[in-house]
Amino acid sequence: MAVGSGELPPMFPVKGFRLATGCAGIKVAGRKDLVIMALAEGSEIAAVFTRNAFCAAPVQVAKAHLGNTSIADRPSRYLLTNTGNANAGTGEQGLRDAQHSCASLAAIAGVETSQILPFSTGVIGEPLPMEALLGALPATFDTLNEDGWADAAEGILTTDTRPKGASRQIDIQGEVVTITGITKGAGMIRPDMATMLAYVATDAQCSSEYLQQALNNAVNKSFNRITIDGDTSTNDSLVLVATGQSGPALSDECDLAVLNDAIEQVCIELAQAIVRDGEGATKFVTVELIGGASVEECLKVAYTVADSPLVKTALFASDPNWGRILMAIGRAGVADLDVEKIKVWLDDVLIAEHGGRAATYTEQAGQQVMDKEELTIRIDLARGSVSETVWTTDLSYDYIRINAEYRT
Repeated sequence: MAVGSGELPPMFPVKGFRLATGCAGIKVAGRKDLVIMALAEGSEIAAVFTRNAFCAAPVQVAKAHLGNTSIADRPSRYLLTNTGNANAGTGEQGLRDAQHSCASLAAIAGVETSQILPFSTGVIGEPLPMEALLGALPATFDTLNEDGWADAAEGILTTDTRPKGASRQIDIQGEVVTITGITKGAGMIRPDMATMLAYVATDAQCSSEYLQQALNNAVNKSFNRITIDGDTSTNDSLVLVATGQSGPALSDECDLAVLNDAIEQVCIELAQAIVRDGEGATKFVTVELIGGASVEECLKVAYTVADSPLVKTALFASDPNWGRILMAIGRAGVADLDVEKIKVWLDDVLIAEHGGRAATYTEQAGQQVMDKEELTIRIDLARGSVSETVWTTDLSYDYIRINAEYRT
């Protein structure tokens, strides 16, 4: 189950960024489960990773390779992703396997091991089937090409029902600059930085400092504003690459602002695609907070509503049980909250004010909104001028089934 058509949009190739997808049989025979991405020489790279204390072995290795100041003259050149196995909760063996994967690809590509960044997603706590993974590397490597985005979008999936991608082309100083990205994720989604896995590339020329700043800004407006079940993965990773193969070197603030906006829009589209494909999801729900005194309190209320099992099950039932929304707002932990001033809407239907049901509210009007596949819960705290938006799903029978049967 998923919300919307789910069709992959046209994916514009990014000059200097090649992809290859293979079948290693890591969990399911014949399924695309191995992706290699090649970065042109001179590419800049930025990344953010999970804050989960049990971060997976590939996350630890990728961070170490990125942070190794001794390889400043040998930057990252390849990204290696496997699905079906997260290589998380695997101790020292997991770290050795992640390093071995990097070394094997490095030998094929003729680069240093530290120039490979590994990524994994799938079942936690099981050893990575190294023989299957390594055996598929040579044939997969031989198919690297700039048009490999659609296959790669399929190759990184786990419980997802469909591939997820976004692509933009913008004009900067008369030159076409491309931004294209793919992501995966359907459950264990409330990122503290990004999502399960996401890869975005542009052929723009810009500094590594700008790239990291642009990524941080985009993440905080996209992947850090989604939740499906309130759980943060051990493997969350998001990489942004700039190959520098198109247009002039960007230093003008206006040009950088145009690129920044395009990167942000691609990230928002990818993040929303994850919510639309949330495990068992039947609704795409926007939780909009206005009138907050700070970003922190807006997000505290928004996430409490978005993650509330009672709110989410009411959404699944299309039940305008607005009392559950008030309950969630009230338990969010905002100090000195004046409930008499709070207003709550379902789309444009005012459902609560002055501490209770709005005088103009009717069950029929609420039902008409709740019957929709996509709807907005808007909350005015009447405490300030700050606003924030979070995207979430309902909680269905299928979510329980998918996760109960995850290892069977």
